[in-house]
Amino acid sequence: MGTQRLQQLFRNKKENLLSIYITAGYPEKDAMPKLIKLLADKGVDFIEAGMPYSDPLADGPTIQHSSSVALKNGMNLSLYFKQIAQVRLEVNLPILFMGYFNQILKTDIDKFLQQCEIAGIDGLIIPDLSPEIYQNRYQDIFKKYDLGLVFLISPTTSNKRIQLIDELSSGFIYVVSSSATTGKTGGFGQEHLQYFKKIKAMPLKNPTIIGFGIDLADKYKTACRYANGAIIGSAFIKALNHENYLKTASDFVKRIKKTAL
Repeated sequence: MGTQRLQQLFRNKKENLLSIYITAGYPEKDAMPKLIKLLADKGVDFIEAGMPYSDPLADGPTIQHSSSVALKNGMNLSLYFKQIAQVRLEVNLPILFMGYFNQILKTDIDKFLQQCEIAGIDGLIIPDLSPEIYQNRYQDIFKKYDLGLVFLISPTTSNKRIQLIDELSSGFIYVVSSSATTGKTGGFGQEHLQYFKKIKAMPLKNPTIIGFGIDLADKYKTACRYANGAIIGSAFIKALNHENYLKTASDFVKRIKKTAL
């Protein structure tokens, strides 16, 4: 399918998109397929399936902790792809790989992307792969497998670079709400809103999704006013820190959707 599921999603739904980030292998080794099926049933629009990594540059303490637990649980790339392929038999919503470029280089890029295609991954979010390096070295191989690549922008990203990212992206643009790691809480101040307004006013060809620090329904609602939707990560991971994590996951999504819309 490649990027088709993502493109179809954005054609059919232009606003109030909800994406949830999960860490593969957290809170238990076989949690990912269960969580993806649950989230699909609860009306989540697409999933960021994070591959745990020992040195996650963009992740805050909550996701770092979940990665550490997942690695101890035995999560690895081979199992990651096996679980995605398993859940693909039942779930048709877009699933994106979220991880780091070293994980891909260790596997061999061509082999890694082939595994993504076979398992049913629709796109990738790789925070440490710059658009310039992608354009100069890797664009052709990603296009070979028709896998969407999502780049991140932040308040410090120049307009010129945002335009380059818009040109290179296939799927959406990930609008990082602040120049910080994931999981920072607190309300959106005027500086956040000015930044969101600026991005919304730009003539971008890709949809925009706001992420980082979205932990409450009102922040999700605010993000949806300025973009096509929002991604919730750390707050959802915290909701899984419970023996009956499938129920707390379900309750979390219900609360976000009911209160916000």
